[in-house]
Amino acid sequence: MPHATQHAVVATAELDSALRSGPFHVALRAAIAARGLPLQRVQHHLSRHGVKVGVTSLSYWQQGARRPQRPESLRAVRALEEILQLPEESLIRLLAEAEEDSPERRPAARSYRAHLEASGVLDRLLAELDQPSPDSGVHILGHHELIRVGADRELAGRESHHIVRAHRDGVDRFVAVHYGDPGCSPARMTVHALENCRTGRVRIHHDTGLLVTEVLFDTWLRAGDTHLFRYGVEDGTAGVSREYVRGFGAAGGQYALQVRFDAAALPVRCHRFTQHSPAAPRGGRQELALSGRHHSVHLVEPRARTGMLGIGWDWE
Repeated sequence: MPHATQHAVVATAELDSALRSGPFHVALRAAIAARGLPLQRVQHHLSRHGVKVGVTSLSYWQQGARRPQRPESLRAVRALEEILQLPEESLIRLLAEAEEDSPERRPAARSYRAHLEASGVLDRLLAELDQPSPDSGVHILGHHELIRVGADRELAGRESHHIVRAHRDGVDRFVAVHYGDPGCSPARMTVHALENCRTGRVRIHHDTGLLVTEVLFDTWLRAGDTHLFRYGVEDGTAGVSREYVRGFGAAGGQYALQVRFDAAALPVRCHRFTQHSPAAPRGGRQELALSGRHHSVHLVEPRARTGMLGIGWDWE
């Protein structure tokens, strides 16, 4: 075997191994080596993608001396996946796993692997209810969620108020999905229809903490009709709660998230955050002030965007 061919085979094998097991800097270094690109060339390709990253930063990234964290840096990582002909989110996933393994990582946050598992389970539960997606048949114009954290610092429950518009005739239901905290027991949760709806079939999956239920409307909707409904989930089955995250598979209307704490268990600080996908590191962190009277924090997004949005809190 010619030397150049042998080198290419070895580089490709090292890259495949690094993409599977990481860490991020080893995979990045192997990908750059496999493509035979000097860092100056990588920087040039990034600039053509509209991303500015210095050669020194690229060098630090592939040595493991620094890790991309800022929004601009994460844009660069996504561009690198395309430039280096890597599977989508392969480098981003390794960054997220590195964040999970760091000493500062919040213990209650779900891992990328847990999200993948839950996603597969959710697809199966939706299929059992003959639904291709939770919001099949409607566009969400507005969604207000109230999360209650109890005196034992547990996720006590949540209440959801939806405003939807049907985009086809014959819509008469919505599928509500509740994702409990690690260690929860979906079999002990209860769902309550609060306004303009009633509950239908319920499906649960203990290992992932998923509860899926039909929310049946009081009427059949025609295309263009709007409907307001409200339901609640009583939880309180897990341990200490530290965050609530809402994922959006598609852009939607206004989204408001409020977290209310029991007066006997108030956090020392709260913050909002965003996440492009379960595989991506978190960004957009912004501190939130706890209201003195109602012991709550909130965020409002005029238009929900694809990705994940949440509120986290720290206990003393």
